[in-house]
Amino acid sequence: MRQKKFMLSEDQIPKQWYNIQADMPVKPQPMLNPQTREAVTQEDLESLFCAECAAQELNQTDRWIEIPEQVRQMYANYRCTPLVRAYGLEEALGTPAHIYFKNESVSPIGSHKLNSALAQAYYCKQEGVTNVTTETGAGQWGAALSYAAKIFGLEAAVYQVKISYEQKPYRKSIMQVFGALVTPSPSMSTRAGKDILTKMPNHQGSLGTAISEAVELARVTPGCKYTLGSVMNHVTLHQTVIGLEAEKQMEMTGEYPDVIIGCFGGGSNFGGITFPFMRHNFSGERNTRFVAAEPASCPKLTQGRFEYDFGDEAGYTPLLPMFTLGHDFQPSNIHAGGLRYHGAGTIVSQLLKDGYMEAVDIEQKESFEAGCLFARAEGIIPAPESCHAIAAAIREAKQCAQNNEARTILFCLSGHGLIDMAAYDQFLAGNIR
Repeated sequence: MRQKKFMLSEDQIPKQWYNIQADMPVKPQPMLNPQTREAVTQEDLESLFCAECAAQELNQTDRWIEIPEQVRQMYANYRCTPLVRAYGLEEALGTPAHIYFKNESVSPIGSHKLNSALAQAYYCKQEGVTNVTTETGAGQWGAALSYAAKIFGLEAAVYQVKISYEQKPYRKSIMQVFGALVTPSPSMSTRAGKDILTKMPNHQGSLGTAISEAVELARVTPGCKYTLGSVMNHVTLHQTVIGLEAEKQMEMTGEYPDVIIGCFGGGSNFGGITFPFMRHNFSGERNTRFVAAEPASCPKLTQGRFEYDFGDEAGYTPLLPMFTLGHDFQPSNIHAGGLRYHGAGTIVSQLLKDGYMEAVDIEQKESFEAGCLFARAEGIIPAPESCHAIAAAIREAKQCAQNNEARTILFCLSGHGLIDMAAYDQFLAGNIR
């Protein structure tokens, strides 16, 4: 019987995260203080983030960062996650390609986001923080942070992008079950939200607006720190547990990926699956391709410019060197709410600039077609965000079929879509084009 699922034992769960900054041939340019235009310091970042996350953000020397034992124990509740050979998808496509996916949808909240939420909540608790704030698009990160905050005895306030708040009501319910205060953004509860609504009363929100509100709340609330689900270096660091596991699991298959794919919003799951493998490209041992799959309606990697820009709409954050569509960019109301962000993380931006990875943009209809094909072939309904990675993998597999080439494809299934069925209803009704 052919083996489909590859698992690691609990003692094989990584004990360290991989810090790609230490190995990058060209380090990311520094974030800048928008007032002084000088490089941001750890002390500057600690006004927003807990001290350990601020230190990890700027660490460009330590290749390996220890995973705290308490975090690792929490990981063991759902890790390792399965590496799965997608035989059904291969057969449906008639491709000689071997397709594998790393299934992060099996976490308690249904996505990869918990990998960083647990770490950030732990570090905040260790520092004596009592409250955390954050933003969320589709709600995957908000759900993860709400759950992690409850585990470590923290109060959580989440600003959810208004269009996703309305499109995905059960994400809000999940956050509230875990005790979080959830507010649709932009709102009238912050100066940033009021200013945005004054200019555009019907503003449907973006991750940039929600970040502005969460940052403002963190700054005015005693004992509070801001947490982030993507974009920042320390977030991607925590997500490398995905790729480190996948490396060991691919060894069990006897194969090595020719191409690795992740959907792309700010870069957390993409970096998580690719960065551990990418270090072998740096050393010359391998020549793997790394493909970021972003929505065509928010194409910062394929159509954005590399420049310094704010990470939020109101201009509260440091200036980040990144591929961006502009911090005031208003994305379309697509159902992949987690990918509706105007910019890319600084590490990914530098890697793209230097040619170590590539990007493709996917139309919303193609993404849902891919998601439905995957569901029918593999029995898992993917999140709308993950559908972009699946669509890119299908493109690769079809090319293999045309060229009669048996490449090995690995992608990250970043989350399931069981709370996104309203989006699938719209697609099945023919309302998504």
